[in-house]
Amino acid sequence: MPSSDYSLRTHAIESLTRIKRPDVPLRVVVRNTAAVILPLGVGMAMGYPQIGLGVGAGALNTMFSDQPGPYRQRLRQLLLAALAATLASLVGLTIGGQLLPMLLATAAFGFCSGLLVVFGTDTARVGMTSMILLVVTASTPASLTGALEGAALILCGGLLLASFSLAGWPLQRYWPERYALVGVYRGLAALAAQSTQNGADVPALSDAMTALQHTLLGRHRAHGRAMESFGVLLELAERIRLELTAMTELLAESPVPSDLRAGVAGVLAAIADALERGDSPTRAAELLQALRASLPSAADDARPGNGSTRHSHALIGQLAAAVRNTDWAGGRGELRASTAETRLPDALRGAATWATLRATLTYRSVAFRHAVRMAVCLSIALWMSRALHLPHGYWLPMTAAIVLRPDFAATFNFGLLRVLGTVLGLVLTTVLLYVTPNAPLAHLALMAVLCMGFRYLATAHYGMAVAALTGTVVILLSFEGVNPASAVADRVVNTALGCGMALLAYLAWPTWERTRAPDALADMLNAYASYLDALAHPAHGQAIRNARTAARTARTNAQASIERMRGEPATPTPLLALAQNLFANGNRLARTSMTLEASLDDLARLPEPEHFQRFVEHSADALRMICAALRTQQPLDDWPDLRNQQLALASRLERANEVAATEVLVLISDRLVDNIDTLAHLLHHGRKMTGQA
Repeated sequence: MPSSDYSLRTHAIESLTRIKRPDVPLRVVVRNTAAVILPLGVGMAMGYPQIGLGVGAGALNTMFSDQPGPYRQRLRQLLLAALAATLASLVGLTIGGQLLPMLLATAAFGFCSGLLVVFGTDTARVGMTSMILLVVTASTPASLTGALEGAALILCGGLLLASFSLAGWPLQRYWPERYALVGVYRGLAALAAQSTQNGADVPALSDAMTALQHTLLGRHRAHGRAMESFGVLLELAERIRLELTAMTELLAESPVPSDLRAGVAGVLAAIADALERGDSPTRAAELLQALRASLPSAADDARPGNGSTRHSHALIGQLAAAVRNTDWAGGRGELRASTAETRLPDALRGAATWATLRATLTYRSVAFRHAVRMAVCLSIALWMSRALHLPHGYWLPMTAAIVLRPDFAATFNFGLLRVLGTVLGLVLTTVLLYVTPNAPLAHLALMAVLCMGFRYLATAHYGMAVAALTGTVVILLSFEGVNPASAVADRVVNTALGCGMALLAYLAWPTWERTRAPDALADMLNAYASYLDALAHPAHGQAIRNARTAARTARTNAQASIERMRGEPATPTPLLALAQNLFANGNRLARTSMTLEASLDDLARLPEPEHFQRFVEHSADALRMICAALRTQQPLDDWPDLRNQQLALASRLERANEVAATEVLVLISDRLVDNIDTLAHLLHHGRKMTGQA
């Protein structure tokens, strides 16, 4: 195979310069910082600084478990993080002075924490917290009584942070639900304002929609009468997304008028504003009334070429329902108890915990490999720090635990940004301590500013966040009598060693994404085929919703796989190009499928809809042939002539009396054949380029 165009320098520059928009609300930054700073300030004021340090450290290590979501879910996550940190601290303080037991403990904690990646980012973060507390507390072993006291302080810090996070529960019972809805409706407003959709768009449901589904329908959802209107707003958001897609796809040659796009975007943005404030959507209702007056009459539907007009009026109807339910949403608008239990779609329900773990225990599993790497790397890092008698040596295994990730790109990025962020933190802390009065209160205020910067920037630019964290930790240690200059210098050395060890650990037993990306793409296309099959039987509405959600999930996984593959060295350029082309054209197919779902009413108006339904089933079968060829690396044999089938279908449809419906369905069938045939051509051409033909 040809060599990849991968450039380590280019990848490094991208990692350093890529800055995301911070997504942490200011209230979260403030309450997390308060949970760290207040105990320290109170402890110093009362003459018990060690107690304040212990509680503040517990809060600092669990603050990233304070994530959006229902209050019940947040409570569970924060308690789990606090208990894991407490257990790790107790073990570290108890056996920290004994090397062999500690090596066994780091191996056990490293392996178990590594396996937790199969349960998602939030749960994996709990594992990382436990590893950090284990190696940090092991540097100061204590008697059993001292270990219990120290672990109790860590637990108090986690519980304090949890109490701050959940303080608004009685006052703003439905705030997490409204906040999730705000993100979705703002995203819909941005989508409506776009003149075209491209391959970068989310074809089924956005990440915000997935988060909203988990918030409203997940295991830890709230229970109350207002949840009924939230559920309606969720369903309306999905329908609005479908109608927007259908309008754009059906008017590809004649784009949606800018005034219509602007009007729809304005109504959606006003709905989001009302949800955010918890107020009545008066502004949204006014904009909706003006938009409705500007549309042509629904009677124009009967004229040829105006099939899209029905979608415009359908969209207006969805907006009107959204406005009504926004007026009822939240604590102020409780209506009546829900009469039907709405469940999370099958595609978003996790498997049983033990079943998931058992399925992971194989060397082919990414999580299992990561767990083994983590166990070995963490233990070797601890042994090296003890063998070399490194000052503040716990930073070495701690850095290895933070930097080592399940994929190469993330490990490299985190390692690079952590080293440079630590160096930047050295300069920043030195300057700030020089210009700041040498007084505990001034240092405490400076620590608060740096802690806020760390929490706010962590998801925007990890290097900047590490710079703020370095200053935070150095000042925290200064309250224990550690000289800031030596603390920073020791941190730089240990950080560089830890990052290097993490990268070497990954390279020693790698899991290259290029071997997994074809399966991820095949899963995506297979999910699209299942979506088409569900659309061929429109009477089963729940099956369609489940299939659409599964398609979105598979698409997200495929996109993440391609991004990981793009960041790996030695990825063959033709393979990456093939994956990107299949993904982009898969998006086109998804938009066509969504347009079909939005046009099911047109299908129902046909005298003989079964002919179109059989064509959709044949299209799904052809798509599954592409999936099989992609998985097995075999050529496409006996490829069906979808184009002739579509022409025959179009001829039959044109004899129907429903002119507008026929035009829409003929256009959709033409797009469907073009999408699937293009995927088949890309796969055949890509196999030639990669030498697999």
